[in-house]
Amino acid sequence: MEYYGHPGRFRGTAAEFGYRALDCVLSAETKLLIVDDLHFLRWRDRSGIEVSNHFKYIANEFPVTLLMIGVGLEAKGLFSEGGSYTNAVLAQTGRRTTPLDLAPFTIDSEQDRTDWRNTLLAIEERVVLAEKHPGMLADNLSDYLFARSTGHIGSLMTLINRGCQRAVRTGAERLDERLLDQVKNDAAAEKARAELEQALASGRLASRPERAA
Repeated sequence: MEYYGHPGRFRGTAAEFGYRALDCVLSAETKLLIVDDLHFLRWRDRSGIEVSNHFKYIANEFPVTLLMIGVGLEAKGLFSEGGSYTNAVLAQTGRRTTPLDLAPFTIDSEQDRTDWRNTLLAIEERVVLAEKHPGMLADNLSDYLFARSTGHIGSLMTLINRGCQRAVRTGAERLDERLLDQVKNDAAAEKARAELEQALASGRLASRPERAA
C-alpha cells in the first residue's frame, strides 16, 4: 500500500490492509510481484512461518505472479517437507514454487560467449557517461570484465556501477581498464580474478564470440 500510495495505509486491521492492497493491485492491473532477499528470513522461526502463510494468502487471493528471489533458498528450508507443523507449512510454499537457478556466465562455448557479449551490450546501452562509445564494454573490456567479475552478474554490476561513479567524479566520463583498476570489487570476485586473467591473457580462454572478434 505504501508503494501504491494508498491513503488508507496508516490505519486499519490486517484484513482491511489485505482488501486495500488487493484493490490497488486490481486497479493498477498489476501482474507481477517481485520479492527480493528472501534468504534473510529465518524460515523455521515464527516469523518465517508467518511469511510463508502470507505468501500462500497472496497466491490464493491476488491475481499476480510471485517472483521470489534469494540465495540458497533450498538450504534455508523454503522447500522443506516433513512431519512437523513447521515443515508442513513450508512445504505448502515449496509445492507452489518452481525453482529457477541463475548460474554465473561462462565462456566455454560460442553460445556462452555470445550470451556474455549480449549482456555487456545491454548494459552498455544503459550507461550514461559523456565519453561513452559503442563497444566500450562489449569490445574493449570484455575479457577484463569477465576476469574481474568471474561471470557473476552481481559482481559485474557492482564493478560497473562503482566505475561509473568514479568516471563522473574524476571527469573521465568513460570506462577503461586504467580507471577500473582503481575500483575495488567484492571479495569473492577479487580472490578468483588472478587465474582468469592469466588464462585470458595467454589465449587459453576467450570471452568474445568468434564473429565479434
